[in-house]
Amino acid sequence: MKQGHFGPLKPSTGGFTVLEILVVLIMIGILSAIAAPAWLAFVNGQRLATSQEALYRAMQSAQSNAKRDKRTWQVSIREVSISGKLTVQWAIHPQQRGVFIPSGVRWNDLPPNVEVFKGPNSRNAYETTLDSPGVRTLEGPWRVQFNYHGNTNGQLGQITLTTGGKLRCVTVSTLIGTLRLGKENARPRNDKFCY
Repeated sequence: MKQGHFGPLKPSTGGFTVLEILVVLIMIGILSAIAAPAWLAFVNGQRLATSQEALYRAMQSAQSNAKRDKRTWQVSIREVSISGKLTVQWAIHPQQRGVFIPSGVRWNDLPPNVEVFKGPNSRNAYETTLDSPGVRTLEGPWRVQFNYHGNTNGQLGQITLTTGGKLRCVTVSTLIGTLRLGKENARPRNDKFCY
């Protein structure tokens, strides 16, 4: 036996065997596979709630600006492809006669993987019902305008967002500009699940 500074050296018995390391890695993999879907659902839910809140605040801001400036303000919402991924954007701007979206508008992106729900639901009704300039469209852009009283210019409806199969919506429910937040429900109301 070799002699060390403090006496004879003993063979090392510390550490882990390859089998022990493999067992731990397999357990971590199994736990990750169980937890990953729940974590993704949580992250998607947070993105959706953040997006809904952003559009709600944008509409409140446009309504407030319209009253303050005594002129019509508009919230515009569109979907664009950025680096091959569909991105929902919104902007607040004063209305200009004859121009739906004036140039120079600053667009704000919603979180990734959030989309406007454009198709019909299981009751064959559309969840997104805000208008485009003078026409009802599924492809956007969508808008809501508020006049100098803070009332809408006749544009009632809702914008419905989706990610991971969940729905959240912002509804313009009255001509005086009442705004409501809604989320997906199991039972439909007026053939819509987001209210």
